[in-house]
This record gives sequence, structure tokens and C-alpha cells, in this order.
Amino acid sequence: MTSAAAPHPTASYRLQLQPDFTLHDAEHAVAYLAALGVSHLHLSPLLEAVPGSTHGYDTVDHGRISEQLGGESALRSLAAEAHRHGLRLIADVVPNHMALPVPEQLNQPLWQVLRDGPDSPFAHWFDIDWTAQPGPADAPERGRLLLPLLGDRLGAVLEQFEVDGDVLRYHEHAFPLRPGTAHLPLPELLRHQWYRPAWWQLASTELNYRRFFTVNELIAVRVEVPEVFEATHRTLLRLHTDGVLDGFRIDHPDGLADPRGYLERLAEATGGAYTVVEKILTGRERLPADWPCAGTTGYDALRRIDGVLTDHAGAEHLIAAYRRDVGAGPAAAAATRGRAELTAPDGELAAELDRLVRLVQRICASEPALADHAPWTVRETLRRLLTAYPGYRPYVRPGESAPDASVAQVEAALAGPPADLPGAEATTGLIRDLVLGRLGRSVAKDEFCTRFAQTASAVAAKGVEDTAFYRWNALLSLNEVGGEPAHPGLPSAEFHRWCAEQEQHWPHSMTVLSTHDTKRSADARARLAVLAELPGHWADECLAWTDAAGHCPDRSTAWLLWQTLVAAWPLSADRLVSVLLKSAREAKLHTSWTAPDTRFERALTDYARGVLAHPGLCPRIAGFVELIAPYARSNTLAAALLHLTVPGAPDLYQGSEEPLYTLVDPDNRRPVDLSALAARLTDSAADRPRDLAREKLHLTTTALHLRRDVPLGPYRPLAAQGQAAAHLLAFGRGPQVVTAVTRLPYGLARQGGWRDTVLELPEGPWVDELTQRPFDSGAVPVASLFEQHPVALLSRRRPDSGRS
Repeated sequence: MTSAAAPHPTASYRLQLQPDFTLHDAEHAVAYLAALGVSHLHLSPLLEAVPGSTHGYDTVDHGRISEQLGGESALRSLAAEAHRHGLRLIADVVPNHMALPVPEQLNQPLWQVLRDGPDSPFAHWFDIDWTAQPGPADAPERGRLLLPLLGDRLGAVLEQFEVDGDVLRYHEHAFPLRPGTAHLPLPELLRHQWYRPAWWQLASTELNYRRFFTVNELIAVRVEVPEVFEATHRTLLRLHTDGVLDGFRIDHPDGLADPRGYLERLAEATGGAYTVVEKILTGRERLPADWPCAGTTGYDALRRIDGVLTDHAGAEHLIAAYRRDVGAGPAAAAATRGRAELTAPDGELAAELDRLVRLVQRICASEPALADHAPWTVRETLRRLLTAYPGYRPYVRPGESAPDASVAQVEAALAGPPADLPGAEATTGLIRDLVLGRLGRSVAKDEFCTRFAQTASAVAAKGVEDTAFYRWNALLSLNEVGGEPAHPGLPSAEFHRWCAEQEQHWPHSMTVLSTHDTKRSADARARLAVLAELPGHWADECLAWTDAAGHCPDRSTAWLLWQTLVAAWPLSADRLVSVLLKSAREAKLHTSWTAPDTRFERALTDYARGVLAHPGLCPRIAGFVELIAPYARSNTLAAALLHLTVPGAPDLYQGSEEPLYTLVDPDNRRPVDLSALAARLTDSAADRPRDLAREKLHLTTTALHLRRDVPLGPYRPLAAQGQAAAHLLAFGRGPQVVTAVTRLPYGLARQGGWRDTVLELPEGPWVDELTQRPFDSGAVPVASLFEQHPVALLSRRRPDSGRS
């Protein structure tokens, strides 16, 4: 865990920097964010990225702060302004990869590798398998880098290349020529380079560099090499030493060769700065206890908060209806199929699997005791393990005993009969022992152990969250990163148990509800959660809407369409079409990014636009959204208050202090008008019943100021008594703070409201910070407690005593 001396946030605010919202814009927002009540600004990646990048995860230069964001002077000015208001900065760090940009010279380390090949001083920066491609004509044994970026086979586009001095150009692309080759005829010139320009379709089967998942334009960096770590982190570490940056958010640690080793090196370099990791925890997976960090970026909290506000029985009813309508199998089967497709011979990660097979063959060839494992059996065994692996990856360090959790996950994935292939049982044992590092050490064995883990994380992310979660549309609010659609809902007792574990092990971990990566923002999911409480009514609505609009080109996509309309209503046709097309392409059932079916996409686009142009249908959709609005309001305020008061450090996504109904990126990365929010903050406490925007803003700033002024103490569940007790979720944070929220509000209304339900408040007196209403200790009627809002934030301080 992070050093106890490292200052941790009471709360942070995520800003998505981009050309339309720069560091200068962030500086202008500092006064507002300080007034809101956060302690830290959480900045998206700062280093120079591809020109025009709206996210910053495509780094091209680690040596400077992005000039398109304002450069280092703007960052220092932002830090100074933040410090004047008592705020600190957290920076998003991208250690796993860099951009393979257009034009290529933007990435100078890569440019030099393209020019000089494996002899380049930068060759060890990038994770390239030089043995997988024959080398230049005069050095075939040295290998070369495959660049899958041509629009067609090389022969069909050869005339589109031109030599310009010592540069080879192909449309916007530019490649350095190997010294001494510029005079050669073009076909011969190409044969003498350290790279091979190739048809983009060859990437899945012939690629020989590690990527970020399946994104060819992001080439992996070997940050495990000390020299590479130092070079890629020098600027950020210098800014930390200078007091400009105070903490770090680490992007995609599962892609690293050695996540723990990376975090140890970072902690040593920063003296234990506050650090959180974008580690996705699935099922009952836990963050490795020996990682020196403060915790995760909070998707585990998102899953629990959403879960406790989702009706399990109603969600199961929706899932059953979806499966009948679509003819789908269970959610777990969709995840398994998504994983399996990636590693098929023609799958998007086939090249990565082939690299593992080559490593196993090299290991077996070097030791007679391991000889004679057929490559096809090795490949199928690896596929079986990657398809069934129940987590993101094993955390095995060569030379150390495998953690019990990783051993259990590998054993679980390989349980059952092996493939019906010669020697499959023996090969299964070989692969298991290599993955777990049980066969001793060698360069190849260590590499296999590491590379399997990295491949497993790519299979998990792409196969489940980026494929299955776009296919399984029973209840879209279940399909967030780290989610478990097969297990909807969470009992209150399990929620309390998770909070207690977080407080014990990761008390300063981030918690989130909306991020730049969520497929639907928290308030969009709050609406969708209501559907699980009225599955029959929702089914009738969908039937009526379909009767009006006609049948959608695909039944599962129809479920996606209707829920998207509810989640983000009102929305434009362009926004709706954008999310439908992205979802359909990610699902890869009727169309895809690499093989778009224009006929299907045109039909889907026409259908979606027709829905929003239908004069009778839109009022009905609006009417349904209005019908569920009181219950969505309850879910929105409950989720927000839980987020701000459970153990951990809440990270607010830009604009989410008011209702935010955004969809998958790029929809959720648009700039936010923070100056307008600042103006509304000044009167957010004014009494405007049922004005959800002001209610949420008031709740947010009230809870943030309470966190800042009154340190939250030990977590303890509080139980209600009475007929509606199951609809109340309450807990104390030390002797001074109590949180109480409504859960499953539609069901509560149907059974007659709170009636005789009471909450036993600890020794008081108490005041509700949201309304300034006083309450005595003892049994308080919940109907009275929630007279104005479906939530309460109680403290033992005098009314108005804690706010300036």
C-alpha cells in the first residue's frame, strides 16, 4: 500500500484535457472546483500525444507536457492556482504503450527503430518479436517489424509509395529509409528495410509487436526495463519532485510485464506518492495485497453501488425475457464465446497466441525432458486456458512461488477433460506449470510466464467488456467494466461486507460512478435500474414501441436501442446512431470495425432515425421517462451519496455533480461547461423541490465539504426496523456521520411507502446536512427522515456550523 506519509485525496475531480479543454481552461475552473469541495484535480494524460487527441492515451513524446494542452508552463500555472486554493494534482500515467502515429516521425524512438532495426538504441523500448518476420534481404535472420497499415495488398498499392530523400511516403504515412538504401528501385528498397509495410488485414495473424489490446496504432513499451522506465517517466517524476504533481493514476497495469515491480519502482522514485491503479477486479478477485499503491481507480466500488440499487429478482426476469426473445444463452456463455473468438486461428489475437506457441516450442526444444509436444496441441491448450480463465491475468513473477489466487484460477480454467488431441493431458500439465513458473527459469520460460499474463489481460478485456458486453443487452446497466451481468443485484449485507473489507485493506482507494470509459454514466444507469423493478411494464412498453416503429433489423439491438433511449433521453439522432453503430461493430455479430456490413448499418441507421422522427412514438417515450423519473431521481441521489461516503476517496467525473446522461466514448468525453456549473453552485442550496440538477449539485457539494471538514470514521452498518426495512440502506462513519438512502424505490412505492419503518440513530443530536433539519437520537421514522429527499446525510454538528 502507499506510504502513510503520502497525502491522499478526500475527493478528486476528473478533467478530460483535450484541444477544446486545455490546461488554461482547467486553471479557470480551479476556483469553482475548490468551492465544490474536492481536494485534488485528476488530470487525464499530460504528455505529448497524437495531434488532436481527445483522450491523451496515444503518447508520442515522454519528454514534454503536451503543447496542444498548453505545455509545461500552463501545467505549472495550473498547479500554482490550485495550490492557492488548497488543491493538489493527480496525473494519469500511460506506462504500457505509445502511439504508432501518422506521420510516424512524431514518435522519435520508434522512428529510429524503423530506421536502424534491432541495432537501434531504442530497439529495447518496444515489445517486438524480431524472429517472427524474415529480415531484410541482406539480413534475413535479423527479423523486421510488420506495419499493417496498407489499404490493400502491397502489390496493389505499390505505385502509391514514393521516395522523398531519406523518407518513404505512403499517403499520410512517412517511414525512415535504412541508411544506404534510398537509391534502390522501389521493390528492392522495400526488401531492404527493417520494417515491412503490409495489408492491414494481416495484423491479426502476422503482427509481431505487442499492442494495447487489439489497437494496432498503440505499440507496447517495455517499461520493465529500468532505462525505459527512467526515460518514459523522467518528466512526470521531475514535476513530482518540483511539487507540481502530487499523485498518479496508472492506466492499464495488467498490460505490464510486472505490475508489482513497476509500482515498487514508482513508489521508490516518488517516496510513496498517492497512486491508484486501473485494475479491473472481476468476481471475488482482490487487488494483490503486496502492490504498493492506495488501491484501484474504483470500478469495484461502481459495481457494488450499482448492485445494491438493482433489484435482483426483476433483473432475472428481464434476463429470462431477453433470452426468450433473442434466443440467447446465458451471459457467461457470451463471455466465453467472446474470449474464444479472439484466439481462433483467424481471431484478432491469433498473432499473440502464435507467439506463445513459438515460445513453448523453443522451451521444449531446449530440454529433452519437455520435447515432443505438438504445436497444434499446445495451441489448443492455450486457447482453452485463455478462454476459461476467470480473472484478468495471473500475477506470477518468475523465481517466486505463484500466488494462491493465481494457482486457483489456472486450475479452475483447466478443469475438465482436455482437448481430444494427441498428448493433450501431458500438454495441459506442461502449460499449467509454465504459466505458474514451476519448471525453473530460463530466458524463454520467464518470457512465456510474463507474456501469457499480458495476453490473458487482453483476452479478458476484449473478449468480455469489448465484445460480450455489447452483445448481451438484457439490462444495459449491468454491462460496465468489471461488471457481472450473470449475477445482477447485490444484497445489503454483501454491500456492507465489501465496505468493511475496503476500509480494512484499501481505505484510500478511489471510488467512481462515471468515468471516461463507462459505457453509460451513473445517472443513465440510475434510470435503467428502475426497469429491473417493473420488468412487466417495461416489456409492454417495448412491445408498443416496436409496434409503432416496426421490427428492428436485429432483436438484441432492439433491446439496446430502447434502453439507450430511456437512459439518455432526450438525445439527438446523431448521438443515438453513433452509439448503436459502435455497439454493433464491437459486438461483431452483423458488422464490425474490420469488416463493416454497410447494408446492415444502413438499415440500423434508418431505423434509429425513423424512431426519433415518429410523431406518435417520441411523446410515448418521453412519457415513460417521466413516469420513472421519481424512482430514477431516488437512484441518482442514492448512488451519489453512497459514492461520496463509503470507504475510499471519491473521484467525480467532470459534470457529474449534476445529472449526466452520457453514453460510450466519445460521447462521454465532450467538454463540460464548468463556468455554468460554477454559476449554478452559488444557488444550489435554494429550496427548489424536485429540481434534480440542483438537488444533486447541493448533495455533492454538501457531502464534499463534510468529508473535508469532518474526517469520516470507522464504517458500521445500521439496520432499519419495520415493514419496509429492506428498502433502507444506512451506515455510520464514526460517531459523527450517518448516511441513509432509499433502495428499490418503485417497489417501495408499490407496497405503500415507509409506513412503520424506523431507523435507530446513535447518540445525538443530529442534523441532516442536506436540509438542516434536526433529529434526536433513537428511533426516527424513515418517512420523516426522507420527507424532502430520498436520502439523508446526518452529522452531529450544529446546523450551518460546518459551511463557510
